[in-house]
Amino acid sequence: MEFEKDNSFLSGRLKSVGFSIKGAYKLVTTEHSVMVQSSIAVVMIIAGFVLHISREEWMMQILAFGLVLSVESLNTAVEKVADFIHPEFHEKIGFIKDIAAGAVMFAAVAAIAVGLLIYVPKFL
Repeated sequence: MEFEKDNSFLSGRLKSVGFSIKGAYKLVTTEHSVMVQSSIAVVMIIAGFVLHISREEWMMQILAFGLVLSVESLNTAVEKVADFIHPEFHEKIGFIKDIAAGAVMFAAVAAIAVGLLIYVPKFL
């Protein structure tokens, strides 16, 4: 299947946005980790409104869950490509997938730290 390059700036960008929306939809509707993380983001947004967090806290919170969802999306892409290239278990593929999962863990730990810094003082 060949794709024609769209040389028009505007229509090319609109097509790119369409592909990204399609990809985000696929992630949220098929990947359990993204479903969980998206649900946590929604809970944090509700908590932000209920507890009246500051503008700076909103920025940090949005960046934190944006980072986690972005890294998780890249992790999913790495896993899908690895599984496509080598469907059977292979030690090197496992190593690559573990590294990608480790990146998600770093982002998640940072997001948890941000959440704790924002919300723990509100309850003390």
